[in-house]
Amino acid sequence: MSTPEDRGRVLKPASIHTCRANAALGERLDLSDEGCFDDALRGFIDTVPDARIETAEGRVVWDLSAYAFLESIETPDSVNPSLWRQARLNRIHGLFQVCERMYQVRGFDIANITIIEGDSGLILIDPLTVCESAAAALALYRRHRGDRPVRCVIYSHSHLDHYGGVEGVVSPAEVTSGAVRVIAPAGFMEAAVSENVLAGVPMRRRAMFQFGPTLAPGPRSHVDAGLGKTMGRGTSSLIAPTMLITRPMETHLIDGVEIVFQLTPETEAPAEMNFFFPQFKVLNLAENGCHTMHNLCPLRGARTRDALAWSKYLDAALDAFIENTDVVIAQHHWPSWGRERARRFITEQRDLYRVMHDQCLRLMSHGLTPNEIAAAFRMPASLEGRWHARPYYGAIAHNLRAIYAHYMGPYDGHPASLDPLPPQAAAKKTLEYMGGAEAVIERARRDFDAGEYRWVVEVGRHLVFADPANRAARDLVADAMEQLGYQSESSTWRNAYLLGAKELRLGVPKPGPGAIISRKAVSMLPMEMFFDYLAIRVNAEKAEGLQLLLDWRMTDEGSCHRLTLSNSALSHLPGSHGAEAMATISTDREALATIVAAGRPLAETPDTGLLVVGGDAGLVRRLFATFDEFAPNFAILEP
Repeated sequence: MSTPEDRGRVLKPASIHTCRANAALGERLDLSDEGCFDDALRGFIDTVPDARIETAEGRVVWDLSAYAFLESIETPDSVNPSLWRQARLNRIHGLFQVCERMYQVRGFDIANITIIEGDSGLILIDPLTVCESAAAALALYRRHRGDRPVRCVIYSHSHLDHYGGVEGVVSPAEVTSGAVRVIAPAGFMEAAVSENVLAGVPMRRRAMFQFGPTLAPGPRSHVDAGLGKTMGRGTSSLIAPTMLITRPMETHLIDGVEIVFQLTPETEAPAEMNFFFPQFKVLNLAENGCHTMHNLCPLRGARTRDALAWSKYLDAALDAFIENTDVVIAQHHWPSWGRERARRFITEQRDLYRVMHDQCLRLMSHGLTPNEIAAAFRMPASLEGRWHARPYYGAIAHNLRAIYAHYMGPYDGHPASLDPLPPQAAAKKTLEYMGGAEAVIERARRDFDAGEYRWVVEVGRHLVFADPANRAARDLVADAMEQLGYQSESSTWRNAYLLGAKELRLGVPKPGPGAIISRKAVSMLPMEMFFDYLAIRVNAEKAEGLQLLLDWRMTDEGSCHRLTLSNSALSHLPGSHGAEAMATISTDREALATIVAAGRPLAETPDTGLLVVGGDAGLVRRLFATFDEFAPNFAILEP
């Protein structure tokens, strides 16, 4: 009898139905088109073999050698041929010259770092996800262009892969002294530190399915992440900006380089901006214009992005800058050279988000619900054949559902959706109506043999939720998910399907050590947000009947916040309860960061000396006892 480990190691081949589906797509697309490969290789100077990057202790944080299988031009049956093409492009790495005085290092992370030579030093845009990759990218540049000092770091937007490596290229002391400026769009810090705090636990768990970090590289497993190969795994950091861009358009001279900043809030990130360099005739679209259809709501979860605003900002960039633009770059992928090619690229990216938005709203107005809209929508043929409009990172159906939710919320309008049974109860009733699990498995196997994988996964959801121990059901659903992964053009859908198959076969992996919020995030986190984080951990049943007025003092900041627990809800405001305070807590940032980084239950901290409790310490202990501890690897595919 096979063990879970055996089942995990045996990755099934592509079925005849998957082979046919992938071959049919390959016939519709011109896979012989090498134009993007020419662009991706243009300006190449040098690289590090396999882009292998290590920590000071020798731990590998980035290494593309495991993706050597992508050297083959021939697409394996287990990969969508369009995604295979994108995965091969995303394996190209090294230092590239964009134009005189402007360079990019690509393929050392999921994102790019852009390097501009100013009059006295360097301007760096987006220092990648981790410090080790950022340092390696800068070292590669300096090997060929000299040891020029960094004068300015610019964050294009508030996602980790665009700021996390900052301490690999500059130190906090250099920024504090004024030797290095850090520039970001308005709202950057709030967006950067908040996105992974309040919803951080479910977001990180779902990100595993989006990026597939536990999937081994291989043609039957992980091949790409759409925007780049995958996420770096080194040391992340954050240095607060010293200057914010606050107006829709601002022009600044930075170390002799003129930069026009265009704010684009609520597009790909809550805080984001494009850049235009008049003297170089380069337009940088940050992550608003890449060589893929982007996500309007990533699988990991986020606030839905505004497709209409996204389209309008691209239109504004086209209108303002295209007549003086010779090359378009972004903080992912490769440039597009030539004014007319740049014009077409931006126009099509603009129209991509606009047509999804407008057609979704049109179909909504005819009464169609999200899944009906996804089934009815057809991408215009003029866009469908454009490589940069293909769904390597986003996906059409998922984006249409995001647009619907952006306007209408999660309710689809049918009263049956108002109060559905929870998944496990619904699963058991569904199987009862369908004649029991054995009958359903028998029918689902016939559908699997017919290539009806979507339906097998749909009905299999009920089988697994009704009885998670049903091995036959788990294996059948895993097999169907695997085939859907092999067919997916979207890298994120492929990763989700394949990780789903893996967890059905092997179970949910145990979480590794680490805090829910990083020490660095705590050091930057506004206290109001920290208290919001505590509030979502209050278990309402445990807090029933507990009333508390608490003053929380940050001794190093000289601040005080008054916390009120009533009706199982924890509220907070600046200031003190004064004589009404039942208890006080005094601490500082360093102690708070130590508590969070240790990952220990907060209920244990009053005895550590990191928190000094005054007044009724028993009430503080009772409050802390109401806090839930979150399991970061909670089940998704079963109850």
